Amino acid sequence: MQIITPQDLDVAVRAIESGELVIVPTSRWYMICADASNAQACDSIFKGKRRPGAKSLAYVAPSLASCQEHFELSAEAERLATMFWPGDLALLLPWRSPEDAARHTAVGSPALTTVAPGVLGTLTSEAKVPVAATTANISGDAGPADLGPAVTIEEVHDFLATSGLTPSVIVDGGVCPAANHMTIVDCFTPEAKLVRTGLVHQRAVSAALGREIQRA
Repeated sequence: MQIITPQDLDVAVRAIESGELVIVPTSRWYMICADASNAQACDSIFKGKRRPGAKSLAYVAPSLASCQEHFELSAEAERLATMFWPGDLALLLPWRSPEDAARHTAVGSPALTTVAPGVLGTLTSEAKVPVAATTANISGDAGPADLGPAVTIEEVHDFLATSGLTPSVIVDGGVCPAANHMTIVDCFTPEAKLVRTGLVHQRAVSAALGREIQRA
């Protein structure tokens, strides 16, 4: 396992392209990443995190244009993506074609999609394979003592010891300051619905849509 700085991100890019797992920092917390089209790599994340199969990994698109190539975006989805990407908003979107859906079944369903800033965004833009990501923690409610996803390298190592996962590269970005989730919006229907609140406030989502968003 290599621990590198964001300045050496090409090492992480090569690892993702080779089917390895990589952990990267975001403003929110550390994320574990894999090739979204690599079933074995993605499955290892599900197993290590003890993540339910119905709870998909995030498909991190390199740009809105790339997302439009692979997903169907309603008018409201387009509005939210234009307003908040790259950023801390994820959209549940239908695949544009059966071929796209079949290629990325490893991430789970439905497709949770975002365009990320920072190190994760750069990794996604530079990799020649699609990137799936999720938080570096064991899934589920572990009780009041659970700290949540890792925000430091020390917590990343604690997660790896518990999960048994062995990423080939960890990108050390120091302390992740926000320690909060992405907001998730369901855009499978013309009228988007709020699935989970997070760093993008519900009021901001409503303002972008020009109406009060309802919960799914």
